Amino acid sequence: MTQTDYKFSLLRERPLLLQVEDSPMNLFALLEVKREPQRRWSALACFRKARLYGFFFGLMVMFLIMASYILTGDKKRLLLTPSPYHFSALVNPGPFPFNLSSARDYANIKMVVKSIASKVVFSSRPIPDRRDLVHNEPHMFSVIPRKFLPDAKNPCWYEEHSGNITGDPYGANLYARYSKRFRTAFDNLRNTFREHLYRRGNKYYRLRCLPYFYIIGQPKCGTTDLYDRLRLHPDVRFTTFKEPHWWTRKRFGIIRLSEGFHDRYPVEDYLDLFDPAAYLIQNHLQGNSSWGSSKRNIIIGEASASTMWDNNAWVYFYDNGTEGEPPFLIQDFVHAVQPDARFIVMLRDPVERLYSDYLYFGIANKSAEDFHEKVSDSLQLFEGCLAEFSMRSCVYNTTLNNAMPVRLQVGLYIVYLLDWLTVFDRDQILILRLEDHASNRKYTMHRVFDFLSLGPLTEQKEAEITKSPASNTRRPADKNLGPMLSVTKEILRDFYSPFNQKLAKVLRNESFLWAGHSKHM
Repeated sequence: MTQTDYKFSLLRERPLLLQVEDSPMNLFALLEVKREPQRRWSALACFRKARLYGFFFGLMVMFLIMASYILTGDKKRLLLTPSPYHFSALVNPGPFPFNLSSARDYANIKMVVKSIASKVVFSSRPIPDRRDLVHNEPHMFSVIPRKFLPDAKNPCWYEEHSGNITGDPYGANLYARYSKRFRTAFDNLRNTFREHLYRRGNKYYRLRCLPYFYIIGQPKCGTTDLYDRLRLHPDVRFTTFKEPHWWTRKRFGIIRLSEGFHDRYPVEDYLDLFDPAAYLIQNHLQGNSSWGSSKRNIIIGEASASTMWDNNAWVYFYDNGTEGEPPFLIQDFVHAVQPDARFIVMLRDPVERLYSDYLYFGIANKSAEDFHEKVSDSLQLFEGCLAEFSMRSCVYNTTLNNAMPVRLQVGLYIVYLLDWLTVFDRDQILILRLEDHASNRKYTMHRVFDFLSLGPLTEQKEAEITKSPASNTRRPADKNLGPMLSVTKEILRDFYSPFNQKLAKVLRNESFLWAGHSKHM
């Protein structure tokens, strides 16, 4: 008997749940039903098996496509999934859509979630050797030194400028090629580049800087609001726009997820983004009083919300010698060049995060019912992966992540956090909750200021930072769709529960259980 047949044999013996429409607090009631004829159950079992096999056939097709491109080295024409909600070709519910009022469908999904929970195991990962990291990213390690200037709070160093001082230092920058916003910023930088070169003997040097801190996640958890408030602080500077995505995407040549691979962005292109802040830091180091910010000890921030979790490019670039788990993660490379970096993580109830993510990135035909169907399909795909591979393998499985209609994996916060804690100390990572930030912004911002060792503010500036309206809130059209269905919320709470329990235990804070109701933002 196969695993699928066994599941349905269990369903025959268990009471089924039917929808009770006039009871919103208890959508489903337990009712005993008579055993249906064997012929009907056999047909249902065959349909379920066909649907499940269809999911795995889709995964296999995508795997073979990716493998063929990897083996031939033809990555530029390999299309990545444009968003998690455009993968209808491989995740097809078949001719009969998921029936929300069907007790059998509800019971089936509940058993899928129970099966997933039984396979939740948090194992340790091996830390890669620095030599292996250098072997895979030799150019990056040749550019970034192992030690930074001792007199600057921000990690900076002087790099010899080998080009023509009258030439265009940003002419080849790929950020400028693909972004109008960066082109405008580089036009302004180009005009002042020469005056910021430091001359020593017959050589010219430019100050290079990396971020002092990173806002690394998670998507739809309030990172934009935190970014907008932090950039109002006079001691903080960011790049031209919030998310360069260099560590997770541009470094591998991913510009837009709807396109294939392009030229990989070299680390110099990433460092160029911090030149405006580097100029202020340079003036501070040289005591140049002609610049208004020269007396301030500037630090640089970077706010790509993909940094904590997005390792989808690994399968194309790194050898898989770890049974489906990435041999290297983003944090391994960050730690190798910046062992003292600081990180801010904003989290929210993963159930609400997933719905917000669906509403924000979905394009057409959005509804609570459609969300429910996509959640059900994604849970079955995730369970299928866990039947063969480890939890970490499935969380970082690029094929699975692209196939799931909703991004379930982004809400598995503890999996990512534990992996970050393998290379960084706990006191280097500040973890906040969106729910706390929404109810008391002054408190959370003071925690951030203390974490970054920022200087004192005037009352007027502090009020400007903490009392401004929230950023990137839910769009009116999405609000009109209403909340998710109660049954969907119940299923998702059961799915995320073991992960939240581990998170609360690691952080020693029961608020990360999200046992109560969370506010929308």
